[in-house]
Amino acid sequence: MRETLDVVIIGAGPAGLAAAVYTGRARLNTLILEKGMPGGQILLTDFVENYPGFPEGVVPFQLMEDFRKQAEKFGAKIETDEATKIQKKGELWQVFGVKDEYPTRAIIITTGSVYRKLGLPGEAKLTGRGVSYCATCDGTFFKDKEVAVVGGGDNALTEALFLTKFCRAVTVIHRRDQFRAEKILQERIFDNDKIEVLWDSVVEEISGEDRFESITIKNVKDNKTSKLKLDGVFISIGMDANSEFVKELVDLDEWGEIKVSQNMSTSQPGIFAAGDVTDACPEQMATAVGTGVRAALAVNEYLSK
Repeated sequence: MRETLDVVIIGAGPAGLAAAVYTGRARLNTLILEKGMPGGQILLTDFVENYPGFPEGVVPFQLMEDFRKQAEKFGAKIETDEATKIQKKGELWQVFGVKDEYPTRAIIITTGSVYRKLGLPGEAKLTGRGVSYCATCDGTFFKDKEVAVVGGGDNALTEALFLTKFCRAVTVIHRRDQFRAEKILQERIFDNDKIEVLWDSVVEEISGEDRFESITIKNVKDNKTSKLKLDGVFISIGMDANSEFVKELVDLDEWGEIKVSQNMSTSQPGIFAAGDVTDACPEQMATAVGTGVRAALAVNEYLSK
């Protein structure tokens, strides 16, 4: 039988690790559950230049390594396991993992988000065969090739710029007539000779047998369709909250994000949430860290009562 923990933090991304630093300093018996490598989705980015304190930018892997070391320095332990269910048992919460069960007095959910799919025929079949959601992961496979990036937010434009390091040409496909990304990213896109932008366009079909071959695009203003032959397509249309395992436990909004109050508490007493899995975080590392800290402070206050 496992010892009763003060707090289980589910997820070791920026929000989870930041929370663990604070719960550890509060001398709370803290366990972090992480199904993969500590660091979260930010590890799929090659470089971060908008995190405060790093005027020259920072490599995410090194930054997350420092986060992890700091959390462990203050007593937090990290265990490789995936939380599948949370259940109330008497006065305690029980977190069920694939490998074990974890009794705890409080929980902070920091499971982040997953790549949103277009939901088109052929998309799933050709994923990893020319269809990708991560330029940092797969960009090198497209050296001297022609690819497209679908999306118009910060991540889409960052992906497109990264791909120009390898690809011969990059087409950005955006459903509106202007980007919503940061102005500095837009400026870099427009100044890059390798990048072409197709405005007011959506992808209607992804084609290919054993490997991706082309996409069919529709212009949303005149409804005309055209086929674009490419070597690959990178889909960057946002993220979906990784909240499926608690959808029957805590209140979610219409996008599946966990609803939290000002102190990051959920609809269940003793369960808190932070980072991209919540409705209070605009998918930025700095805000994920801030909400993680807020949740940790709230947990300490909750347990002291």
